[in-house]
Amino acid sequence: MDPTPQATRERDPEPPTGPSGPGTGGPEGGPPVAADSAAAPGSARAGRRGGGGPLGFIGDPTLDAQRRSDLRRMRLVATGLLVLAAIVYVLTRGHDDGLLGFVNAGAEASMVGACADWFAVTALFRHPLGLPIPHTALIPRKKEMIGKSLEEFVGENFMREDIIRERVLDAEPTRRAAEWALAPGHAKRLVDEVATVTVHALHRIPDDDVRAVIEQAVLPRLSQEPVSSLLGGLLDQVVRDEAHVGLVDLALDEVRGWLVDNEDLFESLITQRAPSWVPTAVNDLVARKIHVEALKWLADIRGDSRHDVRVALDKLLIDLADDLQHDPVTQAKAERLKERVLAHPQVADTAMSLWVSLRAVVVAALEDESGPVRARAVKEVTALADRLLADAELRDRIDARICDATVYAVDRYGTELTRIIGDTVDRWDGKETAERVELQVGRDLQFIRINGTLVGGLIGMLIHAVSVVLPT
Repeated sequence: MDPTPQATRERDPEPPTGPSGPGTGGPEGGPPVAADSAAAPGSARAGRRGGGGPLGFIGDPTLDAQRRSDLRRMRLVATGLLVLAAIVYVLTRGHDDGLLGFVNAGAEASMVGACADWFAVTALFRHPLGLPIPHTALIPRKKEMIGKSLEEFVGENFMREDIIRERVLDAEPTRRAAEWALAPGHAKRLVDEVATVTVHALHRIPDDDVRAVIEQAVLPRLSQEPVSSLLGGLLDQVVRDEAHVGLVDLALDEVRGWLVDNEDLFESLITQRAPSWVPTAVNDLVARKIHVEALKWLADIRGDSRHDVRVALDKLLIDLADDLQHDPVTQAKAERLKERVLAHPQVADTAMSLWVSLRAVVVAALEDESGPVRARAVKEVTALADRLLADAELRDRIDARICDATVYAVDRYGTELTRIIGDTVDRWDGKETAERVELQVGRDLQFIRINGTLVGGLIGMLIHAVSVVLPT
């Protein structure tokens, strides 16, 4: 008979889930677990059947059923060889001479080898014959040690800097990414996926949450943070870099355009300010002259980068920047102005309007599959991939940065990552752990029993041959 307990050999592909099922018992030697706790959400038993497992065991029921069938079949083969050896031993018992002597010795040794290897294989997962023999049921009893060993193995063999750098550099991630992006349709697929994810993310951001962030985080923070020195430094840098010149030119063009388009309105505003005793003809003449001179003055300013007005404006801005950084009076005025602006209830509404408008523009641009945004993105991705393939030095620099980032992440979080292995194994149920491990590797372990039976028989015949040859 098969020394393996009958309950294990005849386990159904889908174990029962009721109170009498195997999932209701606690760890080996421990108290039973209540049936309702086995089904409680978030517990170690929840979802164990039908593809789930205790904090980490997730399997395909179909594959599990196939594995159980294969395991039973290999057990039958190994047990059949043991039974065959026993039958041969009984039939040849008492025949110590000749060929039958060799057969009897081989059969006897085969039984010894088969039983010894059955004991060794079974002792990994449970107590043989249910007897609490020392140093058996190793996996249920030593699962914590197994988890710690796995944790140390992963840490020593996968979390070392030299190994990480070697693996990353051998993989050449930059070159592979560039080649993938240049394959037909891949760049567009990448852009489409990024655009789709971005659109979904923008749609899923509630306006109430955005308003809460603005009102409870952004505005209070701006109110507490002094901005005068920051604004002064920024304004000083803008003026020194002449970044404001384009804005000044734009303002001059807009004013000149308004004067050209609204000549009658401008002249009427001038004549309204004239004394009542001045003749109308004189007023009209003066108004037209002022209009012409204003246009000429604006053209002079627009065409001369060193015009007195521009120089005066630059000096005014530089002085303002200096006062914002060093003059307490100006700084106090700036802070009071900031507080009045931020305290106005319309500020949050304006910020929300800007957010809604910006989101609508971005979503509309990203949702247009044939629009200029996606087309430009595809073109940029392709151009970047071409450059990466053509520039080996650039690829090496990027790969080196990837190595640095990976090593940094492993150095900072590697211990936490490997600790997950030990912590997860610690939370596994010992009996269930043994069952799942046996389901995965038990079929291959049956070959140990088969080999023990065959090798034991050969060794038995060899020993019998030596006993025959040696003198009594």
